[in-house]
Amino acid sequence: MRSSDYEAVRALWHTIRGFAIRSIDDSREGVEKFIARNPGLSTVATEDEHIVGAILCGHDGRRATLYHVCVEEKYRKRGIGKAMVVRCMKALQDEGINKVALIAFTHNDVGNAFWKEIGWTERDDLNYYDFTLNTENIVKFNE
Repeated sequence: MRSSDYEAVRALWHTIRGFAIRSIDDSREGVEKFIARNPGLSTVATEDEHIVGAILCGHDGRRATLYHVCVEEKYRKRGIGKAMVVRCMKALQDEGINKVALIAFTHNDVGNAFWKEIGWTERDDLNYYDFTLNTENIVKFNE
């Protein structure tokens, strides 16, 4: 994924039902900052020069996280999502990262089924906590 992909990726995000978009983190500046901090890790999938899937991928030097994993609905069930995940995982392994996490909303039945199908483990041994430092970074869910 490159900065020049931003508008197409954002347009894709807006087509995904139940997808949450943050006003600051998911702005052009926020995504460019993320990509610059994690060069070569995020990815897009294209078909006929049209972006049909995307993943924001990054790490802190120890653990990695996948964000905003999505595939346009009419392109699902073709292995695109899995191929993007494998590409990210390989890039992370090349950087010496040993563990990768992701967050899926509990009501995201399609996403949760996907992660289980490709071998990810749902954890029940921890709680996920959040603390908002900037209340201007609001979340909007696509319906």
